[in-house]
Amino acid sequence: MLRFIVQRVLLLPFLLILFSVIVFWLVQAPPGDFLTSYIANLASGGSSIGAEQVEGLKRQFGLDQPGYIQYLRWMESLANGDLGLSLEYQRPNTELIGERLVLTIALALFAFAITWLVAIPAGIYSATHQNSWLDYVLTVINYIGVATPNFMLALILMWFAFSNLGLSVTGLFSPEYIQAPWSMERVVDLLKHIWLPAIVLGIAGTARLTRVMRANLLDELNKPYVVSARAKGLSEWKLVWKYPVRLAINPLVSTIGWYLPQLFSGSLIVATVMNLPNIGPLLLRALTQQDMYLAGSILLIYCFLTIIGTLISDVLLALVDPRIRMEGV
Repeated sequence: MLRFIVQRVLLLPFLLILFSVIVFWLVQAPPGDFLTSYIANLASGGSSIGAEQVEGLKRQFGLDQPGYIQYLRWMESLANGDLGLSLEYQRPNTELIGERLVLTIALALFAFAITWLVAIPAGIYSATHQNSWLDYVLTVINYIGVATPNFMLALILMWFAFSNLGLSVTGLFSPEYIQAPWSMERVVDLLKHIWLPAIVLGIAGTARLTRVMRANLLDELNKPYVVSARAKGLSEWKLVWKYPVRLAINPLVSTIGWYLPQLFSGSLIVATVMNLPNIGPLLLRALTQQDMYLAGSILLIYCFLTIIGTLISDVLLALVDPRIRMEGV
């Protein structure tokens, strides 16, 4: 196990270099560049700039250099622990991302906790009480959760909270705490607002994981070792929790690799509808304005989270299922 973890950690820099090349190429792939978008925005506002100013801006932003030079400059910044400079905001990307990172992590953890704390018990109950009335209810709810777009669910819950509870649940803070420094009062205000977007972001994943848990557990409960253990007089709940649940949960654990970056990005439409100050809308803005260093930095962070999530999944799978051996990987 330790050898496997060390191998993955040593492989991490090479994977990040590979992903950085792919990410930078993808960000550069659309026609034009940041200056093209900047000039178009000026033109839409009735302003214009001369050719000399355009050349000056190209030199200022480093857009007069070939693509590989721009990439190497970005990599040099990354090697020094700097994510580069945002072309649009003219601020270090570390500051721009850092301002939203704490809230993004808090929202992701809440959504992740809701998903797993609801999905696993619900899936276990549905499998152990197959064809009961509550199993049918949970099945219908799961289908609705999977089929309903997150942004529509956000609109419905926002309307319900405002019309029945008198709460305005857009954003993560009340107006007086948006720009306030961190304090216990601001944390309490965050907790009052974070539950609804966490439910919205976690509901689809909860529905899917519940169905997966139910199906896998039903398959395990029909295997000969369960029938044999039951015939020997082992209590039902001890039997279910000791063996079938540990095996049925494997596919859920394996999804952490892609679920972790998905939670950090959040749904762009949900974040826009609910005015959430997480990293997702910042990435959307960077992509639409072709702010290549900011967009590339955020996408590279998502690649890093995917690698770390996959490593966590592999380690947890080995702990949950003793049949999995990492030594030969």
